Amino acid sequence: MDKIRIGVICPSEIAFRRFMPALFHLSDKFVFSGIAVANKQEWSGDVKEEIIKQEISKAERFTNQYGGIIYHSYYDLITSPDIDAIYLPLPPALHYKWAKLALENKKHVFLEKPSTTCVEHTKELCSLAKQNNLAIHENYMFIYHNQIDEIKKMIDEGIVGDIRLIRGNFGFPKRPANDFRYNKALGGGALLDCGGYPIRLMQLMIGNDIHVDAAKLIFNEQDIDLYGSVQLSNESSIAQISFGMDNGYKCDLEIWGSIGTIYTGRIFSAPDSLSCEIQININNEITTKILEPDDTFRKSLVQFYQCVEEQAIRNEEYGDILRQIALVEDVILKNQVKRQL
Repeated sequence: MDKIRIGVICPSEIAFRRFMPALFHLSDKFVFSGIAVANKQEWSGDVKEEIIKQEISKAERFTNQYGGIIYHSYYDLITSPDIDAIYLPLPPALHYKWAKLALENKKHVFLEKPSTTCVEHTKELCSLAKQNNLAIHENYMFIYHNQIDEIKKMIDEGIVGDIRLIRGNFGFPKRPANDFRYNKALGGGALLDCGGYPIRLMQLMIGNDIHVDAAKLIFNEQDIDLYGSVQLSNESSIAQISFGMDNGYKCDLEIWGSIGTIYTGRIFSAPDSLSCEIQININNEITTKILEPDDTFRKSLVQFYQCVEEQAIRNEEYGDILRQIALVEDVILKNQVKRQL
């Protein structure tokens, strides 16, 4: 297959800091074609010319270091015949609009999480992608870390016996007030941001047939959920997750079995250079397994490439994305019921 010519929508920090280095190391699969800066009409609300100039300056960092060209509107990049795929690191509420336009223009889509803010929009995007034989990939990159396979292997081998409970937590201290995570119009909220990680993890740990038993979200005065907890289960397993974006930092997974526990402390956000540790505690005897560092962003891009190349993998991805947003929406519904009681 020819190399995929990919363009970036918006010169975001994650695009420059994580996406571009990973892309650079996959030059056998991808070509960086350019980066788009929103024009005045594409901004939501009034925007000063100075802001657009700042965005252009950010975009120049990309082209100076990695080549490609600057597109002076999202539309121009998306409709360009020189682009095969787009990377979309915009705030969640903007995913649907620009991903839909990309799919309508026969472009593959690599989306930052969450796919969209609701089941209806994600269904439409997946339907468009399927109709046009296009890939759509949601970038929960932690799922490709070697920790995941190692922990699943430990569970399958019964190292800590029969599983009684799985707990996952992801939270971080409050960020600046202008961060999109605290802006409802941009799809802010802890559930859509850090809450999606443990929800995605539990599907890997206990199966795609899990459902939401109970949920509680705590909101601020601006109606943004700052933190919350959820219980999920299937016929044989129970999972509890907590998340928040006004919390002390926590990023862990604990598996409680009939004869011991498995614990890891950087399950969602391990840096590429970090050798992750998995602790196994049986009868208060602790052993530690140290894993090699892993480049999860690069692995996620490889998965995207395979989605473009193989229909069976694309179909699996559609299912994964739809299950994820359905569980997120069910958390919202369960919490609303609880608030009404």
